[in-house]
Amino acid sequence: MSAVVVAGEAVGRAVPLVAGALGAGGLAVAALPSRVRMRAELRRRWRTWALAAPVFLGALFLGAAGAFALAAALGVIAAGEYVRMAGLRRADHAVLVAASVVLPGLAWLLPRALDLRSAALLLVVAALPPLLAGDHAAGFTRASRTVFGLLWIPVALTGLVTLRETAVAVGLAVALGDVGAWCGGTALGRRGPLAAPLSPLSPNKTWAGVLGAGAATALALLAVGSFSALLWAAVLTGCVLGDLLESMVKREAGVKDAGSWLPGFGGLLDRIDSLLPALLLAMVVTA
Repeated sequence: MSAVVVAGEAVGRAVPLVAGALGAGGLAVAALPSRVRMRAELRRRWRTWALAAPVFLGALFLGAAGAFALAAALGVIAAGEYVRMAGLRRADHAVLVAASVVLPGLAWLLPRALDLRSAALLLVVAALPPLLAGDHAAGFTRASRTVFGLLWIPVALTGLVTLRETAVAVGLAVALGDVGAWCGGTALGRRGPLAAPLSPLSPNKTWAGVLGAGAATALALLAVGSFSALLWAAVLTGCVLGDLLESMVKREAGVKDAGSWLPGFGGLLDRIDSLLPALLLAMVVTA
């Protein structure tokens, strides 16, 4: 069976769940009374979801070629946002952008090239711009932040290609996990032990949110026939750590959001922060 057919079947299983979730969510936000503080923001988020879901599923429906195009596009945009937050320079940006295209391309056309040799090459390439510029003031910081960016963005996004049909399940579970975390935190995170914050980096993220995310990700994986304990653990860990990880980067950068162009979220990294570690961990547990 061809990869395109397999990917098409995975997307076909996901479409009813996505359509149902968007339909229910649309009715819910439309019915919110005007006195609800987050009404306008929730409506903007729903509109963004309604546009993003067909793009994500449509790209993966096309198989490896579509997954490559999606990973490269997300990587290039996210790299620009990360460079601004991390205070990197034009040469460092070029490294991240190139990796965002080359790594998913290798995962598509030459997957055997993605091994320890490519990892070593990434380390050298990340260090080259500050080395060649003789940046003795901030060279080590630039190289370190570039290496982190490479792992966080383009390496993670290669999972959209290498995971094949599992990428559909991971993306869907992460999206519903974010919704579940918000619902759990809102319903159960006001008082009691579940109201304790996970980290000072993001005081609004509570153990109640983890509980909600855990339930939502499990249901999503079950609904598309991809549930396993290891994959569920990878997705849930990505949902929990992804937001905290981006919060750490943003707090050091002194910014509220990675960008301002994505309605209801801010920037692309604000939307895919949980997806990135979830893809990395999913590649680990399915290898």
